[in-house]
Amino acid sequence: MAVEHGPEETKVSDRGMVTIPAALRRRLDIEPGDKLRWTTDEDGSLSVGIVHQREGVFDDFEPVDVGETNALEVESEFGAE
Repeated sequence: MAVEHGPEETKVSDRGMVTIPAALRRRLDIEPGDKLRWTTDEDGSLSVGIVHQREGVFDDFEPVDVGETNALEVESEFGAE
């Protein structure tokens, strides 16, 4: 059973900025660097989607040589990020 939460309210600053309430950030796992995608429909209803930007998501991948350069040599010369 899903837990329902009441509406949250924030104020728009004179620069057009809003603060996402801490409870929403925690519940929706919104972290610094994430993006919000704003969309409206013809009725003027607003919806906001979360685009998570997780750093290091490719850290576990090994370099692959696709023929243009030798990825393993480049990594040994310049180091891994």
